[in-house]
Amino acid sequence: MFVKICGVTEADDALLAAGLGANAIGMIFSASSRRITNAQARDVVHRLPGEVMTVGVFRDEGRERVVRTANEIGLQAVQLHGSESAEETHWIGERVRSVIKAFAVDDPALGKAVENPTAYGPHRLLIDSSTPGSGQVFDWTRLEDTVGDRPYVLAGGLIPENVAEAIEMLDPWGVDVASGVEASPGRKDPAKVRRFIAAARAAVPLARGPGEPGYDRRDREEEQTW
Repeated sequence: MFVKICGVTEADDALLAAGLGANAIGMIFSASSRRITNAQARDVVHRLPGEVMTVGVFRDEGRERVVRTANEIGLQAVQLHGSESAEETHWIGERVRSVIKAFAVDDPALGKAVENPTAYGPHRLLIDSSTPGSGQVFDWTRLEDTVGDRPYVLAGGLIPENVAEAIEMLDPWGVDVASGVEASPGRKDPAKVRRFIAAARAAVPLARGPGEPGYDRRDREEEQTW
């Protein structure tokens, strides 16, 4: 199970999450109580081991700024968490290493992205609640007939106490959490981070039995080519 810890603002929190087994660290560059400065982000990228994916989160930003920020800081991926069009996503994807395109669960564009995997480029999808970034849980059954076999990262109100249930029910490719493992906006609670990652790793989707493959080494290698 791919685990992304998002909304990180300090290198110490990033190192903590990585040490506990997180696959990716997300940093928010758009308006937010968790917004990170470029200098802070460079410190995070510099101090993290290379196998941990560093993701910059942007929301309806100018595409030139997204690309310039990602390349100047050395981010391994950008997450577009707004209403970016397929064309804008493609343009950015041609100029950065990797893209994660986020959709609200009720966004009509999500259907287009699922039906046509090349519409937004050969990158990962992230599915959030109707108010992306709010930390609100949505009705997970809405995804059962929406996503099909398309791999995606699940976000929206995940916490240590419900992440296993979400994985068992939906079998996402990965999970993403920000507020659910915080002590305060932008600062992580070590105990919550530890419990969240442990619960995600231990969960077994009902569609698979114990020992059947999910996220594995091949996926880890593929991350570097998103």
